[in-house]
Amino acid sequence: MRAVIQRVREASVTVDGDVVGRIGPGIVALVGITHDDTAAQAAKLADKVWNLRIFDDPHGVMNRSAADEGLEVLVVSQFTLYGDTRKGRRPGYSDAARPEFAEPLVDAVVDELRALGAVVETGRFRTEMAVALVNDGPVTLSIEI
Repeated sequence: MRAVIQRVREASVTVDGDVVGRIGPGIVALVGITHDDTAAQAAKLADKVWNLRIFDDPHGVMNRSAADEGLEVLVVSQFTLYGDTRKGRRPGYSDAARPEFAEPLVDAVVDELRALGAVVETGRFRTEMAVALVNDGPVTLSIEI
């Protein structure tokens, strides 16, 4: 399971001209699923995203988490995180899980974040999404679980 997380001032996801998810300050988590990922990994990823200390404390040190600050999370499925670019010029996506396997695990990440106390917005699975964000910092990290 992979995720790219971004500390944001605001973010939204639009599908067919309609905003389907929007947050203020918080985290955008682009989540990719591979074939052997599990619900336990989804729970671990959610905990990592929610509790990772990437927000500034009063001294300007990244020592606070989204949980500490009560911030929002926008979760967007992103199969392209498993794009293999080692050969040729066209990425291969054979490591990305099929949608029917991946969707329940992305939902498990969302459910666990909510169980941890996060306010979570999402994109819409199996659609063309336009993700807009204002990166804060910028702070962008890659997570592998």
